[in-house]
Amino acid sequence: MAKDYPRARRIEQALLRTLSELIRREVKDPEVGSVTLTAVQVSRDLTHATVYFLPFEASRDRERVGRALNHAGGFLRHALKDHMKLHHIPELKFVADESIERMARLSALISSAVASDAKRHPREDDSDSE
Repeated sequence: MAKDYPRARRIEQALLRTLSELIRREVKDPEVGSVTLTAVQVSRDLTHATVYFLPFEASRDRERVGRALNHAGGFLRHALKDHMKLHHIPELKFVADESIERMARLSALISSAVASDAKRHPREDDSDSE
């Protein structure tokens, strides 16, 4: 198991809060629209940060929003220098968060398997109640 780095976790949380606010207030690109930042992962050496996002409107094209956020990455990185007390601000890479869809698919698969199993093996508890 990987060693946990408390400083990196604090930086991730600070980046998440600060980037969320900066995107909301400062990014004027209509391609971005409203986004929710779900997580930030920084590299061990703190030089790179992967920022996971979800478009607020499900109808928005994630790829297009990701391109717009990555295009604004230089601006956001520069703005972070004014808001965070870090010697080096990490390079930012924005990636659409697909964990919610993955969880929904897994949940649907589990529900389907449970329903299929219940059809094949009806519960006999109901007939034993006499």
